[in-house]
Parts: sequence; C-alpha cells; structure tokens
Amino acid sequence: MKSRLGMILAAMLVSSASLAYSQGVGSDVDKAAKDTADVTKTAAHKTAKGTEKAADKTADATKDAAKDTGHATKKAARKTKHGTTKAADKTADATEDVAKDTGHVAKTTGHGIKKGVTSVGHDVKKGAEKTEDAVK
Repeated sequence: MKSRLGMILAAMLVSSASLAYSQGVGSDVDKAAKDTADVTKTAAHKTAKGTEKAADKTADATKDAAKDTGHATKKAARKTKHGTTKAADKTADATEDVAKDTGHVAKTTGHGIKKGVTSVGHDVKKGAEKTEDAVK
C-alpha cells in the first residue's frame, strides 16, 4: 500500500507541479499581452503626434508657398501694367508725331497746290491778255 500511496502522492505532486507551472505560464502570457498592449498604445500615440506635427509643418509650408506665389503674381502684374503703360505712352507719342508730320505735309502740300493754282491762274490771265491784244 505504501507503494500505491507513494504513487498516488507522486502523481499528485506531478499534477500539482504542472498545475502550478500552467498558472505561471498563464500569468506570463497575460503579462506579455499587457506589455504588448502598452507598447502598441505608446507607439500609436507617438505616431499620431508625429503625423500631427508633419501635418502642421505641411500646412505652414503650403501657407508660405501660397504667400510667395501671391506676392510673385502681384509683382508680375504690376510690372506688366507698368510695361503696358509705357508702351501705350510710346505709341501715343509716336502717333502724335506722325499726326504732326502728316499735318505738316498736308500744309506743305496745300501751300504747293495754292502756289500752283496761283501760277496757273496768272498764266491763264497772261494768255487771255495776249489773246485780247491779238484780237484788237
């Protein structure tokens, strides 16, 4: 009986040892799961914070680029306006000069025509006087 009792006690001892070991493994798994959850939560927070910072930097860079683009566009428009105004002034001046020259040419031409008409009229008058003298 002693041997039977010894075997029963040995079986109980082995059973209790495996039971104790299994409780230790369960506790280790539970601890590992909690540690993994904590690390995952920390990584998620850090990732969210990094993403937020990157979004803020991107927004700032976009805002700065928009300001620079607006300034460059405004400056180009101002220069274009100035160039157009100068070109219009030069065109107006050239047109005025051409108009003056045309007026001068017309005046000179009119004077030449008047002089020619006077000359022709004078020649006609001389011819008429000669004809009159001849008829007498």
